[in-house]
Amino acid sequence: MSNVAAAFVKAKRQFGPALKCKTNPAFKSKYADLAACLEAVDEALLANGISLIQETFDDMTGVTVETVFLHESGETIRCGKLHVPASKQDPQGYGSALSYARRYSLMAACGIAAEDDDGQAACQPMRQQPKPLTDSAVSDFITMINDCTTMDALKKAFEAAYRAAHHIGDIKHQESFEKAKDARKVIIQSLNKEAA
Repeated sequence: MSNVAAAFVKAKRQFGPALKCKTNPAFKSKYADLAACLEAVDEALLANGISLIQETFDDMTGVTVETVFLHESGETIRCGKLHVPASKQDPQGYGSALSYARRYSLMAACGIAAEDDDGQAACQPMRQQPKPLTDSAVSDFITMINDCTTMDALKKAFEAAYRAAHHIGDIKHQESFEKAKDARKVIIQSLNKEAA
């Protein structure tokens, strides 16, 4: 393995960070997708005579991937299998698991990390706890809900209030906002009947 080992060390000196350029719609967080991970290493590997291969294996519950570095001399470095279960037993579930497995297998094999989207997030020793909603903020949200005159406005006001409480895990105020929304909905429906 002397050829592939020497070439891999040279290539590693040229690796870049995997840039976080995609946004996860469920968590509103940025992440480095597979293309960004490949872009961080592929050119450096090829420049040093190494081709990157990701083998897949039979798997009944998800996907299993192994990243392999193939040197032009014929020598290889195998990086170990990574299994990722599929969230659903359908093409979308397996496709998502495959993308995830390839990305993390590649990052582990190359020893690269995703670049922080806010610059210094990884340097913070502890994440700050979110602050609870103040009584004033809760009152403002309730007033905003109670001032709505259309169902569309009510929906928007409730979503803003609910999101603020949900973000910090404030179940008590989530329930308060739901009650205010339901009460206002009855009033708006009554007003609409009278207008008709």
